[in-house]
Amino acid sequence: MLAIARDRFLLALQYQQYRTLWTANVFAGAAAWGLIVARGWLAFDTTGSSLWVGLVTFLAMAPRFFVTPWIGYLADRFDRQTLLSSAYALQLAHAVVLAALLAAGLLETWSLVLLSLVNGSLRAAETTSTQSLVPNLLPREHLMNAVALNEATQQGSRLVGPLAITPLLAFVNLEAAFWVCGAFYGLALIQSLRITTRSRGAVDRSRSVLSNLGDGFAYVYQRPVVLAMVLLAVFHCSLTMSFESMLPVLSDEILGAGSAGVSLLMTAVGAGAMTMAVLLAGVRSDANRGRLFLLLGAASGLAPMAMAFSTSTELSMLTMVAMGASQAGFMTITHTIIQSIVDDGFRGRVSGIYAMHVGGIMAVANLTNAAVADFVNAPIVMAAGGVLFIAVISASLGFGQLRRIYFPKPVEAPLVAA
Repeated sequence: MLAIARDRFLLALQYQQYRTLWTANVFAGAAAWGLIVARGWLAFDTTGSSLWVGLVTFLAMAPRFFVTPWIGYLADRFDRQTLLSSAYALQLAHAVVLAALLAAGLLETWSLVLLSLVNGSLRAAETTSTQSLVPNLLPREHLMNAVALNEATQQGSRLVGPLAITPLLAFVNLEAAFWVCGAFYGLALIQSLRITTRSRGAVDRSRSVLSNLGDGFAYVYQRPVVLAMVLLAVFHCSLTMSFESMLPVLSDEILGAGSAGVSLLMTAVGAGAMTMAVLLAGVRSDANRGRLFLLLGAASGLAPMAMAFSTSTELSMLTMVAMGASQAGFMTITHTIIQSIVDDGFRGRVSGIYAMHVGGIMAVANLTNAAVADFVNAPIVMAAGGVLFIAVISASLGFGQLRRIYFPKPVEAPLVAA
């Protein structure tokens, strides 16, 4: 059974360079999601407003809109491992400053907002560099498994980070939680420095930066399949995944669980996300992947609706597990499809442009949802997003490019001469 699991679900981890990057991603993702929880609760506890939570969450995500295209260009222009290690080093410095300011009693709301922006900008550099580097660390035939396992670290780190800081939030203090996040960034830096593979894309050095960046946008917008996948991800992230800024009010007013409840809810999302992403790493058939893509899209809409009607901590945890599983599964397949059809010379720029669309809309949606939640019941906001995304998934069946992804034609075996 272990051999089956290794060869089917964990195949990419047999490659040492990829395994090193994978563990770095786990640590960095844990730090990022731990910060979202701790920083969000600090903002809510200090101001008593979901809007401030939405603002710090917005600024942690907004840089994906204006930073990632440039990082994508850099990932095609310069060495991708160096770019990634530099981002981790700066993240470590940022986390130390954040924890030190809080320990000294000097962390004011404006500085929390500013540091959120710094963290978000560096996070955008991390994810874009990683997505560009993954395909260079193992044979192409194992790319889908590698992308799925990489998505498992991105989504599953929602489990590791919040779970690590939950006892600190409940029994120690916020300062300790921020120091733990800094330690995670330190471990990510150490792992990234152990990667020896060197790679970069194909940038025309005789042309300007803007011209090369424009080639990346043209690559995305002029390929119907890539564009369709990006737009579908935009709807998914804005309508079902932009709930982080509402977690403090859900925990405090509905569950009565305070800061620990925020971590527990995020941990439940991470548990479902990691489980689903790993399971998808074992999917090899395009037909199975397509059907799962459609089913997970529908489930992504239904899960927030179920959360809206939850009245107990136990049921809320189960619905958050379902949200994590369906959302991570949908995004894993989305990214796998994009990475499998993109040329390596454009991989950095396409990854950056994809992250720009996805991260930008999540930042805006988190801020909007938090502002609305101050006046409207937060579960209603979540349910409305779920309903709208189910409508989007239903409408997508009418588009040929997406329908061929949901229901791909079987590949006919070549005829063998008698």
